[in-house]
Amino acid sequence: MISKTTIDQVYETARLEEVIGDFVQLKKSGSNFKGLSPFTDERTPSFMVSPVKQIWKDFSSGKGGNVVAFLMEHEHFTYPEAIKYLAKKYNIEIEETEQTDEQKEQANERESMYLVSEYAQKYFAETLWDTEPGKAIGLSYFKERGFTDDTIKGYQLEFLEKTGLTIVKEQAGGESRKFDRFKGRVMFPIHSMSGRVLGFGGRILTNDKKAAKYLNSPESDIYHKSKVLYGIYYAKQAIAKEDNCFLVEGYTDVIQMYQRGVENVVSSSGTALTPEQIRLINRLTKNITVLFDGDAAGLRASLRGIDLILEQGMNVKVCTFPEGEDPDSFAKNNTYEDLVEYLTEHAMDFIQFKTSLLAKEAANDPIKRADTVRDIVNSISKIPDRIRQEIYIQECARMMQISEDVLYNTLAQIDKKHQTDASKKVKQERKAFEVVKNDAVVEKVDVQYELERKIIEVLLLYGNQKQEFEDLVLKENEEGELVLEPEVSEAKVYEKVFLDLQEDEIELTNEQFKAIYYKLI
Repeated sequence: MISKTTIDQVYETARLEEVIGDFVQLKKSGSNFKGLSPFTDERTPSFMVSPVKQIWKDFSSGKGGNVVAFLMEHEHFTYPEAIKYLAKKYNIEIEETEQTDEQKEQANERESMYLVSEYAQKYFAETLWDTEPGKAIGLSYFKERGFTDDTIKGYQLEFLEKTGLTIVKEQAGGESRKFDRFKGRVMFPIHSMSGRVLGFGGRILTNDKKAAKYLNSPESDIYHKSKVLYGIYYAKQAIAKEDNCFLVEGYTDVIQMYQRGVENVVSSSGTALTPEQIRLINRLTKNITVLFDGDAAGLRASLRGIDLILEQGMNVKVCTFPEGEDPDSFAKNNTYEDLVEYLTEHAMDFIQFKTSLLAKEAANDPIKRADTVRDIVNSISKIPDRIRQEIYIQECARMMQISEDVLYNTLAQIDKKHQTDASKKVKQERKAFEVVKNDAVVEKVDVQYELERKIIEVLLLYGNQKQEFEDLVLKENEEGELVLEPEVSEAKVYEKVFLDLQEDEIELTNEQFKAIYYKLI
């Protein structure tokens, strides 16, 4: 954890008007500064900054706060990320509270992996622009795809290997050979929400049919493909501002749409959509529009992603392109105005989309028709909001020409099955507590389960209460020695729990506890 000394120094040093001035054009207005809101589209400035009080207020959106609150709202940083950003801007050394040698080693290792990833990005860029093969092969590929220049624009082997940039193969006699994983490929850097390079996607440029068309960095301590979205760093402000996120399939879909002017777009980078990726978007907006290719072969299989979005309590629309088109080609061949108009006119509610898609498959077959209705009601059952469920049931009844009573009964059956399945899962997890030994039942405590259960219990019972918390922080005593001393601060229980888990990068492992935790927060 970052020590309170560092946090205090950051607050004392950072100048609100300087930090906000990096993102918003401010003009002097008496003793204050004024500018256009970075959160809404407005023509008359209503965004106020007070250098004296070191607070800001956006009257168009109602948001406001101090310098850290601005970075958390505008850049969507976590609290620690905002503090680190300010510390870097003002050259403040970050002092961590006492860590074990193992924690220090892990932190150093992660930082080393970030460094080699960032170094690799620079290397790939230099190779692309400054070498003959790079310009002749790689750059020409990007140009052929219609990407503009603006869009394209001593490390230890241990970390090059751990990030997957280098493949090391042991040879006979103890020798080892080193290979560039991405040799002969054009590179797409994958950034975290805060802008750090986590890994890469590489597209092959040769006609080698044995090699994969796209190759991603392997899983590592810093890159987990199920937890990142391609383009999220560049899209986050537009997603929050537009209150909608376009979800596409590939890297070039993202780039071409962004280049055309539609910036609130991200991609799951060829992997099936995951709950972790959806939660990333959920931090920015409740609305997702999924864009499918006109002739996407796996269209029906992709519907599973829609159910996952619904489970998170989010609103989802679907938009398909004309046959033979995808987001990449459509954005490339149409103006910004035409693209926006098409997306607006053709985005349909998931119930309309799923009904029309599955109804075509069912045709006049009554058995398939029944399965289609059950499939749609199953999607509706994923929605946590009962009022929205009822509205969708009414819409489904109208479109499928079937009575609402039948659909409500089907929904009740599905809900009952979900409850039974959940009950079975809990019983199976409870069995982890017990082992049979000499015909006697001996309790075996699952420590992880118990700790996570306790977190949920504390949040349910005391989440909104204010409490005093004592942390150990490094301080300098009268002799000039660094010593650990207790320091008391006040916060709401849920804030303390959330920030501590965020800072330690800890996530609950039990799916039920995890769902309850995010709902509570």
